[in-house]
Amino acid sequence: MPKAKPQWLKKLGPLGAVIAGAIKFKTAILLILTKSAQLKMLLSMLASFGLYWSIYGWKFAAGFVIGIYIHEMGHVWMLKQYGLRASMPMFVPGFGAFVSMYDSPANVGQDARIGLAGPLWGAGAAIAFALMPRLYSSGIWMALAQVTAYINLFNLTPVWTLDGGRAFRALDFRQRLIWMGVVAVLLYETREWLFGLLLIGAAYRVFWKKDHAPEPDGGALVEFCALMAIFAALLVFAR
Repeated sequence: MPKAKPQWLKKLGPLGAVIAGAIKFKTAILLILTKSAQLKMLLSMLASFGLYWSIYGWKFAAGFVIGIYIHEMGHVWMLKQYGLRASMPMFVPGFGAFVSMYDSPANVGQDARIGLAGPLWGAGAAIAFALMPRLYSSGIWMALAQVTAYINLFNLTPVWTLDGGRAFRALDFRQRLIWMGVVAVLLYETREWLFGLLLIGAAYRVFWKKDHAPEPDGGALVEFCALMAIFAALLVFAR
């Protein structure tokens, strides 16, 4: 006779079903985890999907996870262009996902483009979500476009190991001031508080840490500013 699920698992809804399955088949799962990076990614993705499903419903959860996956695959794709080894995306339920790098970029320019590749692909996902109502009428698409834009814009904050922090290293002092000017304009035009956070992060790097690049990188600056403008437009459009 099969055992009943514990009450705490039942309360978790869809996430509980994922956890219960993992407990039941833990031996098989452990064997799989040691064999395949792709299956590791898939299992972590399913765990995140289960969590978001239990909170927001399966439709939003599916789109949300897909948006995060596309962002991370942008990093993976650019790493491969430079011949650098990296893991497949690994999801952390409630905290997004990450890619582990096994090789280091040759210079700050490469690192900047690897960092910006995630938000670039993420912008593509957000635009696709924003255009979906033309094919399938549902308010969930605009919600997905908005949250995807927010997540990717947050990742452009120029601090720590966020994507924007890596890209900011490639900008010299003058370019950083230009970048801050662009952000100030976007903050004024959109009234989105997140641009204020980007400005605070930039001010710390420019006036306190002072770790600007010795040589300018015009390509990184243009891509960085263009991405912020795209997300600003998406956030205004999705209101």
